[in-house]
Amino acid sequence: MRRLQPSKVLGLLLSSLVLSCGGSTASAPSGTGGQVSSPGGTNSSGGAGSGGATGWNTGAANSSGGAGSGGATGWNTGAANSSGGAGSGGATGWNTGTSNPGNVPAINGCNIFPADNPWNTDISAYPLNANSATYLANMSSSSGFRPDWGTVTEEYGIPFLPGTGATPQPMTWNVDYGATESDYCPAGTTQFLYPIPLTAPIEGGPTADPGSDRHVLYIDTAGAPNNCTLYELYNAQNPTGSSGWTASNGAIFHLGSDTLRTAGWTSADAAGLPILPGLVRYDEVMAGEIRHAIRFTVQKSYQGYIHPATHAAGNSNASLPPMGLRLRLKASFDTSSFSGPTLVILTAMKKYGIILADNGSNWYISGECNEGWADYMDDLVSNLKKVHGSDFEAVDTGAVSTDGL
Repeated sequence: MRRLQPSKVLGLLLSSLVLSCGGSTASAPSGTGGQVSSPGGTNSSGGAGSGGATGWNTGAANSSGGAGSGGATGWNTGAANSSGGAGSGGATGWNTGTSNPGNVPAINGCNIFPADNPWNTDISAYPLNANSATYLANMSSSSGFRPDWGTVTEEYGIPFLPGTGATPQPMTWNVDYGATESDYCPAGTTQFLYPIPLTAPIEGGPTADPGSDRHVLYIDTAGAPNNCTLYELYNAQNPTGSSGWTASNGAIFHLGSDTLRTAGWTSADAAGLPILPGLVRYDEVMAGEIRHAIRFTVQKSYQGYIHPATHAAGNSNASLPPMGLRLRLKASFDTSSFSGPTLVILTAMKKYGIILADNGSNWYISGECNEGWADYMDDLVSNLKKVHGSDFEAVDTGAVSTDGL
């Protein structure tokens, strides 16, 4: 459990400020790839990783990170809150799957990451993870799936807000890791001024338990279609007056980049992942196709992660699934008896899979809060509980890392 500390405001409200916020688009010196790179210390330079299968570099917190290159994946995470640089590597940029060219998920005109991003990658032909059977044996695999969303009226699900031109708001962090694992904004400063409207919806609504997740997701559409910015808060409290936002973490994702967060850093999710790209959205289900992986939770996880995850919140039992573990619905699973929204979701689970993103109820998949779900939720709940963890298999998307934890 992380110790709470007194809140501290780390920036002043600058309503006229033009923001260019840091985070996942940093630039870094080059190096050679390895499964785990040398993270360096806070406010220092991170060393480059070398050798190995994945070729990621994680840089250093609040500093300059060395770039990763080579290996099967060749991803570079740069350094959050700082400058980072390009990684190079395999043909697809992430394992050996099929990317999603020209078919990228979009929200309000904003492409949600490039076509070769892991969220958008077809993993139907990926090789099995060598530990697939072990992981599933420790994931309550006899349990059925549950759609963890509903309507706006119920305040059930994770809402998000698109927009642009919002006034920068000062952030107050209510936990000790807030200031050390959140992205600076504007870039190149040590300030936390996030342009998230104070009217942005909070998961669970304003009356949600103050200790609950209370996610806030805001996508700034400036730069559409390829350079929008996603802001996500964890445990955001109700704004009061002009004091800005109070939260436990703030993560910024530049949606035109594949750059990861610093190794060991959390986000609004325990895995250090963005939440929005993994939500089941009403508009895409109604359009008949989900073109990305889906976020899911389990009760128990290992204290390790697989990229694109960068953080973990589990225990030392390596038989448990690590954060970022990718699973797919088996090709042999018969979907002929399903139709409508359920079939759309199951089809995506075969092609893009699901990604372990947080600790929570077993086999709960995440979706947006939308009034349109009202006519479909009973069928979704009834049908998805017929699908069990044992109907899935873990695929190989890289090695497990404990770097930075």
